[in-house]
Amino acid sequence: MSRVQRIRDTLTTRHLPSDVWLIAAAVALAGLGWVMVSSASVGLLENSYHYSRQHGIFLLLAILACFFMLCVPLEAWRQNAALILLVSIIMLVLVLVIGQEVNGSKRWISLPGPLPSLQVSELGKIGLIFYMAAFMSRFTYDLRQRALSMWRPLAVLAIPAGLLFLAPDFGGMVVYTVCVIGMLMMSGASLTLLFGSGGVLAVGAVMMVVMEPYRLARWTSFLDPWADQFATGYQLTQALIAFGRGHVTGTGLGNSVQKLHYLPEAHTDFIFAVIAEELGMIGAILVVLLFTLLITRAMLIGRRAELAGHLFGAYVSYGIGFVIAAQAFINMAVSSGLLPTKGLTLPLISYGGSSLLVTGMMIGLLLRVDAETRHRPRRVSTPYKSRHEPRLP
Repeated sequence: MSRVQRIRDTLTTRHLPSDVWLIAAAVALAGLGWVMVSSASVGLLENSYHYSRQHGIFLLLAILACFFMLCVPLEAWRQNAALILLVSIIMLVLVLVIGQEVNGSKRWISLPGPLPSLQVSELGKIGLIFYMAAFMSRFTYDLRQRALSMWRPLAVLAIPAGLLFLAPDFGGMVVYTVCVIGMLMMSGASLTLLFGSGGVLAVGAVMMVVMEPYRLARWTSFLDPWADQFATGYQLTQALIAFGRGHVTGTGLGNSVQKLHYLPEAHTDFIFAVIAEELGMIGAILVVLLFTLLITRAMLIGRRAELAGHLFGAYVSYGIGFVIAAQAFINMAVSSGLLPTKGLTLPLISYGGSSLLVTGMMIGLLLRVDAETRHRPRRVSTPYKSRHEPRLP
């Protein structure tokens, strides 16, 4: 037996009840997130442990949501996918009417009593993934053989994306778009039309940047943040200072200076900069590797489900993988100065109840897809496939 084969046999989860690598990556990221939120929020309030305690509560709710999604059959979500998407769209409309405005954007709905605000765009990701997975699992043959059939999911995408544009939530629009285009690509849709659609969307994005002065200011500050480091480039310059102070091994856990009212949103949008400052390049690379492992396992779960004929579960896994990949990449790229500033949290790490809850639901869905694939390794036929669709090998 070759050395490569021995390594594969050692690392494989084929004979285990679940994908332990996915669980390990999620637990490691969530644990690191709790530690870093506790560290990054020191000094923000009189009670230094407020955000740490709140994040612990959110983490517990995310674990419960994960177990809930793990216990519900995928067929139940497939049958109600359209209804879930409709509820998501209604909530996106509702947030425009009664939403809480923060920094010029309406993204949150205030809940009564001590309950935290609800970020509707986070919950909308689940509805979008369910609907697109149900559509693509039913019309796989059409998407692969009839190029123009992809206009239907793109038309559906335009509704929540348009509502996010009105919020405005440009970062959420990008995540939604990457999710749907990625799922279409995995379904075998025409790459020519996908790249063409991507080009049109890119032109639209440039137009939206030019139309709004604050977006144009963010773009110019991203290109040269030091030109106006105390105004439009303030967040990015402070984040870059955090990266510079971290060097290779970091300043040590809890020893960040930038979190002390220099770096805005240090416990949410720019927590990756705090990680780079306190844990150094080694800690930042570790976070990247953990996300790489998590996304890779999500894609592998989807691939195994697709080969076994569980198309709905496969596309759900692909959609989750693209959402986490897009959001993690944008957050880390913004913190390191590779992209303009966007208000997106780092999944499983940043402080935020809605983001942590939805990510926990996604992990539960991945484990459910993996469990159904392992327990039913080959599906002979599915009632929602196109009658012309060839059986997968």
